[in-house]
Amino acid sequence: MRILAFSDLHRNRDISQSIVAMSRDADVVVGAGDFATKGEGLTETFDILRRITVPVAFVAGNHDSLAGMQDAMRGWQAAQLLHGTGVVIQNVPFFGLGYEVPAGEPHSWNQRLEEAEADAMLAHCPQSAVLVTHCPPFGVADLQRNGEHEGSRAIRSVIERRQPRLALCGHIHNAWGMKGMIGSCPVHNLGPSVHWFEV
Repeated sequence: MRILAFSDLHRNRDISQSIVAMSRDADVVVGAGDFATKGEGLTETFDILRRITVPVAFVAGNHDSLAGMQDAMRGWQAAQLLHGTGVVIQNVPFFGLGYEVPAGEPHSWNQRLEEAEADAMLAHCPQSAVLVTHCPPFGVADLQRNGEHEGSRAIRSVIERRQPRLALCGHIHNAWGMKGMIGSCPVHNLGPSVHWFEV
């Protein structure tokens, strides 16, 4: 299976159009959140992305309203919105969790989860899935400019326990392009560009 993956578009129309064009060569397209910016521009971004015809698995970022994403994806038969849920695509399990973990600033637009909430929502992640989260796991691909690790301990824990075949994330802009391993699981912080993976 060939996966095209990205995160953190933040309303970027040019990159969205590139993703649509390149999706013709993919078996699955994965988007790891932050399609909008501070809750604005979600519909416009999805008006472009919904031209993708191959299966799609998306999670919500902390800038994205889950209800807004559900509305924007209504009628898009190829698309799945994952939030503590999973789907099987071409015999490969995908599991996703959106939002910011751990919970950060309480802005009205900032969608966030406490670690305990995230841990409960990740409990049903199957073994050897492709795990898609907006936030990175603690300690891998989560380095801020100040040198602090700001990833999620709940996400790291589920990777340690369930050993996904691949973990894809975004959120921390300074860590875009960073990667690492947790056990046998490769972890990639994507950012707003096209990345290809084979599983």
